[in-house]
Amino acid sequence: MSTTTTIQPDADRELVSQILRRNPHAFKKLIIDHEKLVAHFVYKMIPVAADRRDIIQDVYIKVYNNLGHFRFQSKLSTWIGQITYNTCLHYLRKKRPLLLESFFEDSNLSYVDYKIAHASTNTTEDGLYARELTQTIAHAVTQLPALYQTLIGLHYQQELSLQEISEITQLPEGTIKSYLFRARKQLKDILLKSQKREEL
Repeated sequence: MSTTTTIQPDADRELVSQILRRNPHAFKKLIIDHEKLVAHFVYKMIPVAADRRDIIQDVYIKVYNNLGHFRFQSKLSTWIGQITYNTCLHYLRKKRPLLLESFFEDSNLSYVDYKIAHASTNTTEDGLYARELTQTIAHAVTQLPALYQTLIGLHYQQELSLQEISEITQLPEGTIKSYLFRARKQLKDILLKSQKREEL
């Protein structure tokens, strides 16, 4: 489970308080606590590797500059996720308008349980199979539209609820649920095609 999903509100308040009191170690802790969430958005949404570091840096600058306005109406991780998501969208709109259209591309999708990628077994042989399956599914995920990659990662890897994802992306929960359903079906289709190619 991601560390960003286990942070309690009291801990959020204390961390923010320490940062606002200029504790030199507190902001570093915030970065460590949320780096997986921020990286997930940036690496899924931003196709140009050279731009990712600047965007991540921009996210944390925005977080630091606006922390005094955070009112704890949501989790700190949700708020940081919103900033990251909006920063990535701003990049796509400003510098890569054609990529934004691709990012919101919809297709005729539907069901595979991505959690199978996290399957664990006791035997060495089965463990090897599980790792190979994880790699196969991870590769298949990269073939999905960027929005579906992002939502799958948030829901299954970061283990965020539909409500939390909705707060971050401003997409209705019903839309997110539909996208996840379609993404799982597309994953299934990709995996079936891959299996058929291997059998040839």
